Amino acid sequence: MTERLEMYRCNICGNLVQVILSGEGELVCCGQSMELMKANTSEDGATEKHIPVYAHLNNGDEIIIGSIPHPMTDEHYIMFIESISEDKNRATLQYLHPGEEPKMFLGENDGNETALEYCNIHGLWEGKSDK
Repeated sequence: MTERLEMYRCNICGNLVQVILSGEGELVCCGQSMELMKANTSEDGATEKHIPVYAHLNNGDEIIIGSIPHPMTDEHYIMFIESISEDKNRATLQYLHPGEEPKMFLGENDGNETALEYCNIHGLWEGKSDK
């Protein structure tokens, strides 16, 4: 059974799917079961930093990718950032492209959130707000 907002990846073609509504069925692509993505939460000495960090600004919150900004080159970049409310009733998604800053402005945010980001080379990463 799938759960709301889980992400699945096809290991053949690279399709990435996020569950909108839970169901009993199996997610299949290219004739095989899709892999449930588990977000990384520890960088352990990695050169590039991937964990989403919440920054509290005067006019709202922002998610920045990495304690040191992540590269955003054609070869290596953050493909999207998503913020998900603690109750999973709200999700905000922003796609990014090479050359853009690896961050997402949220505006007012008064609850606990989980941020996900997807690096084209290093996959899915997760960070939590500190509210």
